[in-house]
Amino acid sequence: MDVVCLDLEGVLVPEIWIAFSEASGIPELRRTTRDEPDYNKLMRWRLGILREHGLGLREIQEVIGTIRPLEGAREFLDELRSVTQVLILSDTFTQFAAPLMRQLGWPTIFCNTLEVAADGTITDFRLRIPDGKRQTVKALQSIGFETIAAGDSFNDLGMIRDSRAGFLFRSTDAIKAANPDLPAFEEYGELLSAIRAILE
Repeated sequence: MDVVCLDLEGVLVPEIWIAFSEASGIPELRRTTRDEPDYNKLMRWRLGILREHGLGLREIQEVIGTIRPLEGAREFLDELRSVTQVLILSDTFTQFAAPLMRQLGWPTIFCNTLEVAADGTITDFRLRIPDGKRQTVKALQSIGFETIAAGDSFNDLGMIRDSRAGFLFRSTDAIKAANPDLPAFEEYGELLSAIRAILE
C-alpha cells in the first residue's frame, strides 16, 4: 500500500512565518526552511526575535486565523485522498496547525509542539523526533508501506529522496538547481498526474 507524504507550508498553505513577518513588520521572520537547512538553528533564532519584540503565541495565532489554503490546495488534497492514503509531515506546531487542517478537511498531520508559558510566551519547542519527516517515511516503510513524497524546502529532501518516488513542488530555483534529478512541478494538476502515474 502507498502513502503520499506531503509538506504543509509552501505546498498546501502559505508560509506561516512569512505571513507573520508581514503582519508584524519584522522582515527577519521571513526566513524559512527554504533558506536555512538547520531547523533547530532556525527556530532558536525565531524564538529570540519573538522575545526581543515581546510577541507570543496569541499574536501568531491571530495571524494564522487569517491564512487560507493556497488556491486549488483543498481540491488537490480531496482528489488525492480519494485514490490513496495521504499524510502531512510538517515542521510546524500543533498550536499552529488546527485552523489550517480544518480548512483542508482535517487530513492527518504529524508535526511538532511548542512549549508556552502561562502569559503566552513561547519558551521552547519540542520536535516529535529529530529529522522527523525522513524518519517517519522510514518508519512507514518498515511496516510495509511504500511512500511517495513531495515538498518545497531543504527539510523535505530526506523524505523525498528516501521514498519510492519524490517530487519538488513550488520550490526555489536554488533547491531545484542543487537537485536536478528530482522532478519539479508548479501546478497541482502536474503533481497529481505524476503521483497517479506512480500509483498505477
